Amino acid sequence: MIQLIDFYADWCGPCIAMKPVFKEVEEQFKGKVAFKKVNVDSDPSEAQKYGIMSIPTFVIVKDEKEVDRRMGAMPKDQLVSFIQNNLK
Repeated sequence: MIQLIDFYADWCGPCIAMKPVFKEVEEQFKGKVAFKKVNVDSDPSEAQKYGIMSIPTFVIVKDEKEVDRRMGAMPKDQLVSFIQNNLK
């Protein structure tokens, strides 16, 4: 199973905009994708581990290795497409 990690911060406007989108997509892919949210302020070591330079950043991990990433807010259909491309 792949994992989608959302790197965000509570003060970040685009991150706040992505919150409901992330939640909807999480429901859509329940059982197929593991979802994780990482607050870069409260868990900087996890952000550093992935070299996160801007937020929001979405990282797909498979077999404990990063396989893809997207930065910035995006519409739901783009996030869905990003996930689907990595489920193949």
